[in-house]
Amino acid sequence: MNNIIDEREKLNVCLLNDSFPPVIDGVANTVFNYATIIQNELGNAVVATPEYPDVTDNYKFDVVRYKSFDTTGIIGYRAGYPFEPATIGRVEDKNINIIHSHCPAVSTVLARTLREKVNVPIVFTYHTKFDIDIKKAIESNLLQEAMIKFIVKNVEACDEVWVVSRGAGENLKSLGYKGDYIVMENGVDFTKGKADNDKVIQLKKDLGIDDGYPIFLFVGRLMWYKGLKLIFNALKTVKEHGGKFHMVVVGNGADGKEMEEYTKQIGIDDCCVFAGAVHERETLRVYYTMADMFLFASTYDTNGIVVREAAACGLGSVLIKGSCAAENIVHERNGYIIEETEDAMAEAITRFINNIGLAHEIGENAMNEIYIPWDASVKKAYDRYYEVIKNYRNPHYIPKYSFTDDALSGIGGICEGLFKAEKMREVVSNGFMESNYLKAKEVFEKHKEMGQEFFIENPKKKLLLRTEQFKTDFSEKKNELKSEFVERREEAKEIIWHYMDRYL
Repeated sequence: MNNIIDEREKLNVCLLNDSFPPVIDGVANTVFNYATIIQNELGNAVVATPEYPDVTDNYKFDVVRYKSFDTTGIIGYRAGYPFEPATIGRVEDKNINIIHSHCPAVSTVLARTLREKVNVPIVFTYHTKFDIDIKKAIESNLLQEAMIKFIVKNVEACDEVWVVSRGAGENLKSLGYKGDYIVMENGVDFTKGKADNDKVIQLKKDLGIDDGYPIFLFVGRLMWYKGLKLIFNALKTVKEHGGKFHMVVVGNGADGKEMEEYTKQIGIDDCCVFAGAVHERETLRVYYTMADMFLFASTYDTNGIVVREAAACGLGSVLIKGSCAAENIVHERNGYIIEETEDAMAEAITRFINNIGLAHEIGENAMNEIYIPWDASVKKAYDRYYEVIKNYRNPHYIPKYSFTDDALSGIGGICEGLFKAEKMREVVSNGFMESNYLKAKEVFEKHKEMGQEFFIENPKKKLLLRTEQFKTDFSEKKNELKSEFVERREEAKEIIWHYMDRYL
């Protein structure tokens, strides 16, 4: 294989993630951009993701939705059931060349099940410090450890592991991961440049900002572990020392209401604007353009895509030393790096209030030096897909295998059997109905052509009787097939959950 993508055979790429629109988060946005760019410019993409009520997928790429359960109150999105027979069959029909999972839980279980059926490699991208989310959702230390161990084993079973930053890779290692990884940075879907100034002026009016004071910005999920308490407390200190500013918070999350109450408690609510979630991308660009400095005190995020989005709009960021978001950032050049303390943040904010020119200079450098567009990021990943496939096909390649693959192989076989049984039931039912319909039509046409007077009464009655008999026969056959199918499905479920008990 050569290194020129255009001269290669197009790949069919299956992208999996537990979140996807209508859920809006960083990883869902990543999968959407991968699928869009692959489909438009490189090959063919299919996204497999849990189903959502009343959602219509209208994209250029295919979306396979599979059965899900409402767990939004626990983890923020629906949890999928990865062994749905139709899912395995529908994805298998896409003739995929490579599987790319973006979530270490259900999506990677599905990826491994698919691998057993289609014999193609799995790439996994580590986006998020999932151990923090697990500890927030599960109180029991024993269950936390078991779940972390399960997910690490899931990751180790993939054929190649990518991380969005070196810090993300080291976090994964700290959880027990023993394999190698490749840093594959995410891009942003903004083009380089600021939003129209008239739109900025209008947004300021809408937010009630008309005094010319510096504007600081945060964009992201409103969770305390994103470092927002540090920011609020620093702003309190700045205000107490006479500093004038506006703090605009964009996003929503489980801790959002509590944050609004907290700003009231510490007396900075008159300086803070909680704008809620902004889903429209061009509107979000206006927010970035309006601000003078982006405050990002998170040590949780593995990449901090919002920092790159801000950079695309000429907005620099205050970042925590040693955080993933601060990787490759040069202090006072294309970013501003501080210790993880309230005093350090307060000093940085005060400095920019007094020297707004420095803030704008950092923003301009960030736009020219750390901005990465999505098409460049995805093309780099797509190029790497060929190498992963080449390695997987090498006769000397040692498969990423664990005892759980036996269980997944068995489950995959059961799913395939159920999928074929469902197809057979449809064929038999449709064939039975079509056969009887054609016979009824033949009788009707025969008597119609004869034009005999008795057709008005006798044959018509006979045809009606035949039709009623057909309905009875079809209903009985349909119920018989349905009963047999349900019985086989329940047997399969028992086997699947037996395997899953061992797996977990």
